[in-house]
Amino acid sequence: MKFILFLLIGAVLLVAAFSALAAGKKAGKAPSAVHATSVYEFTMNDIDGAPVKLEQYRGKVLLIVNVASKCGFTPQYEGLEKLYTTYKDAGLVVLGFPANNFMRQEPGSNDEIKSFCSLTYGVTFPMFSKISVKGADQHPLYAWLTGKESNPDFAGDISWNFNKFLVNREGHIIARFGSRTKPEDPELVSAINKALSEILPQ
Repeated sequence: MKFILFLLIGAVLLVAAFSALAAGKKAGKAPSAVHATSVYEFTMNDIDGAPVKLEQYRGKVLLIVNVASKCGFTPQYEGLEKLYTTYKDAGLVVLGFPANNFMRQEPGSNDEIKSFCSLTYGVTFPMFSKISVKGADQHPLYAWLTGKESNPDFAGDISWNFNKFLVNREGHIIARFGSRTKPEDPELVSAINKALSEILPQ
């Protein structure tokens, strides 16, 4: 009787494990951020709520930024848009991820954020639905970006709004910049140009 009970418990646990794995894949999240090998393994919802596989940016250089509408660094939207329009034909894509983790400086809904970015700064680069970039509810993408195991050279909590991760054409982080580094900063621009100049191996 005990043997049958153990078998039943084992079967239930196995089904639960497979269900969780399937749910994770359906939601577009890597089963474990630690085990993701590139940014392409994540699927994010855009600002309108539609799923976007980051795989579609394979071969591009990405600048991933956690943004906010009511922050002292919010005017950086203007510089980010200029970077995007200047270098998009060369392969740069800026990805904006609104987050309300710091002093509630991104309190609006996705629709409000979209309207603010468009009307105030003329943002045309891809914007995504609001997520958490640190803490207990941290999104798996940011767990991967900041994790000691997944990205030891660039690990560490997001310090504030407008932290920036530069991702090369193969989906790997090659540089990280803090909030005070403006989009037009020569160091950042130089890093972008270097990444754009690199050719993918055949």
